[in-house]
Amino acid sequence: MFTVLAAVSGMGREYIRDRTLEGHESARKHGKTIGGAGVTDESMLPMALHLREQEMSLRDVTARLVITTGKKKGQHPSPATVMRMLREHDEQAATAVSA
Repeated sequence: MFTVLAAVSGMGREYIRDRTLEGHESARKHGKTIGGAGVTDESMLPMALHLREQEMSLRDVTARLVITTGKKKGQHPSPATVMRMLREHDEQAATAVSA
């Protein structure tokens, strides 16, 4: 009996996952973005790079950056956001050098 319930539960989970992925694909086709609003702007990256050059920790860098637009205006970005922004910059710089 437990095997049957586990199988039904797994099928339900897989159905929900498939429907969610279809919804995301449909939204992308219609030009809608998935996820939260972007909080970075063009002035945030140079400041983050400058602070990183001074060998500040990620938490110290995020404490000095401030979101300038949107619903989170005046707040600090999360460490994950800053880390993602710096990683994308490093990857773009690496591809530009190798090209």
